[in-house]
Amino acid sequence: MQKDKFDRIISFLLGASWAIVIFGALITFKVFLFLGFSLALFTTVVFIVIAFFLILGLDSFAINRLRLDEARKQTELLEKIYSQQTT
Repeated sequence: MQKDKFDRIISFLLGASWAIVIFGALITFKVFLFLGFSLALFTTVVFIVIAFFLILGLDSFAINRLRLDEARKQTELLEKIYSQQTT
């Protein structure tokens, strides 16, 4: 099955988002480590939670796209059935 441009962009953004989460968590931890371990850990967890919500948003775009494609297929089938019944 060949992906269209939208699916490729979403896949790329999801991969890049996971890389940002991993490296961003490490960088966030190292930046705040001079203020104390507990504060660094807390800010890292907050960063990860916010990043996960952004990843969920991207994933919801992909899911809604699939739902829209399925609804289009069903609409085509229903229109064919209706046209057969009316003629």
